[in-house]
Amino acid sequence: MAENQGNESGSGAKRRRRQFTAVEKRRLLDETEKPGESVSTVARRYSLSPSMLFAWRKAMEAGAATGLHAEEPLVPASEVKQLKAQIRELERMLGRKTQEAEILKEAVDMMREKKVLSPLDLLKKDGSR
Repeated sequence: MAENQGNESGSGAKRRRRQFTAVEKRRLLDETEKPGESVSTVARRYSLSPSMLFAWRKAMEAGAATGLHAEEPLVPASEVKQLKAQIRELERMLGRKTQEAEILKEAVDMMREKKVLSPLDLLKKDGSR
């Protein structure tokens, strides 16, 4: 009887899920892009489900692939560029507002020091009316 020939772990034993690193996933996806290859043939060669390879491809295209070493989500370069531009614009606006606040503070300090006189007070001191 050869009922468990395909199962190398023996009868009743559970098979462990294989874990693939980002590098391995990328290599397998690159293999599907080669001439004469398809997702199905690569999946069969490595005993994978084609739907798994399609899910990896979709995740990669969506920018949700994991980093090579950090195991952190990657962000598409276009999004990084947009966010950097937004940061620059916000920093520029913050700089302008900080400068305006400093100018206003100096003006208030000057007004307090000089005890600004109204135009009528100036005329009275001048003796013109």
